[in-house]
Amino acid sequence: MLRIHFTPEDMTRVRVAKGPDFLWEITNSVQTLQRRDGERVFGDWRRWVRSRPPESRRLLSPLLPPYGYSPDFLTPASGDHGTLQAAVDALLGTPLSRLRTELTLLARSRRLPGWTRALAEGDREVLARLGDAVASYQAEVLVPHWRHVRAGVEADRAHRLRSLMDGGTEGLLASLGPHARWRPPVLEVACPVDQHLRLAGRGLVLQPSFFCWPAPTTLADGALPPVLVHPIRHTDGWASPSREAHAQDRLGLLIGRTRAELLRAARNGCSTVEAARMLQVTHPAVSQHMNVLRAAGLVTTVRTAGRAFHLVTAEGRALLSAGHRGPGAEPAAGGGP
Repeated sequence: MLRIHFTPEDMTRVRVAKGPDFLWEITNSVQTLQRRDGERVFGDWRRWVRSRPPESRRLLSPLLPPYGYSPDFLTPASGDHGTLQAAVDALLGTPLSRLRTELTLLARSRRLPGWTRALAEGDREVLARLGDAVASYQAEVLVPHWRHVRAGVEADRAHRLRSLMDGGTEGLLASLGPHARWRPPVLEVACPVDQHLRLAGRGLVLQPSFFCWPAPTTLADGALPPVLVHPIRHTDGWASPSREAHAQDRLGLLIGRTRAELLRAARNGCSTVEAARMLQVTHPAVSQHMNVLRAAGLVTTVRTAGRAFHLVTAEGRALLSAGHRGPGAEPAAGGGP
């Protein structure tokens, strides 16, 4: 059990990460790839990766076992990384003392390849190879699915923010179940090891993660900036090639690809800024497409403090549901002829 201890000051310093963290998604996915559970969620994705095993996986897997301890330096907590390169630079800037300490801890639980000794000594060539492996893994394994990763994480963030608005910080913390339970002033998180994390006024970052599975995780070193990485809800069959093609082609042909993506983004609620970041389009473009979707009765928009927050209507949800059913599928219960 992980027990996170809050002070009154910490309750005012809880925040939800703005989007997926590159390095947490990489580390969690390398670990999940080596596991066998979660077949319903990750089975198709695992088979897709194993059919084209990247060289980067061979380098990263020994550092990221599917169970037990893994080094904290692979997920540096230096704030929100705007780009993958910034995240990799933070990783490569790990102090030598931390490299040695954490790799020594890892070596106690498993046999490591010989090159990790040079890594523990801060060898520049080996560090460069590790940085290249991280970047290559992201490009080869995660980028083809990054649309799902970003959409899933940002949908979870919208859900957490609604919990915060409805119930304050305690409501936000209580929303992290079923693997977490808020028992003031302690957040109890299901974890294979016993650990106490005392925030002591530092606050806590909640980081939704697409590949975190099956329970939340955190850094092993409690002296590092506190973060709780937790799983999100997944759409069944998200990595199925046939489902992806059917859903995207039909809905995209009907209302246009960008509007289809915006409709999916608004299923769990999103702001104009979040939608623009998710789809990598301009804010005016989002506003223009949302105007069309709103005029068609597919989304509704709430404006507060100068920000626009978009939510799918019942009609929009029906259209999304129809887009996910395969050709010839039966209509949903209660649907029309």
